[in-house]
Amino acid sequence: MPPFFIQWCYDTQIGETIRNSLWLFPILEAFHLVGFGFIAGAVLTVDLRLLGVGMTHQPVARLANGAEPWIIAGVVLMFSTGVPLFLSESLKCYFNPAFWIKMGCLLLVLILTFTYRRSVTRAAVTLAEPAHARAMAITSILLWFGVAWGGRWIGFS
Repeated sequence: MPPFFIQWCYDTQIGETIRNSLWLFPILEAFHLVGFGFIAGAVLTVDLRLLGVGMTHQPVARLANGAEPWIIAGVVLMFSTGVPLFLSESLKCYFNPAFWIKMGCLLLVLILTFTYRRSVTRAAVTLAEPAHARAMAITSILLWFGVAWGGRWIGFS
């Protein structure tokens, strides 16, 4: 039996409205994926630069500053669509391991993105200690891949 909060989420008017609508879920899902696209493009641009692949003529700090508004916009869009999506299928999500993988990776990558990654891309650490920057970039890419994988597999479970 799911916890009270999960059942409450499922029983909300928002969740019920989305479940009973032919178009609301796919529209929300489409905007959710657009938000992920914003994040993926911005993150990959900077992380690949940290790995020495592409845009090597651009300073990392400059790329990161330009990418950050896209990351924030993507997170806001994903959150504002993800909450109603969750409300519409909270029972399914609660019992789905892919959902928990997605949420775990998301929590870790958001902490990484807005703490350590920020300090690496804004400082001269990328010049003094490229191994740290590369490890952070690989970790970031892998965690975002975990978010995408988990999100995709929720639909198959």
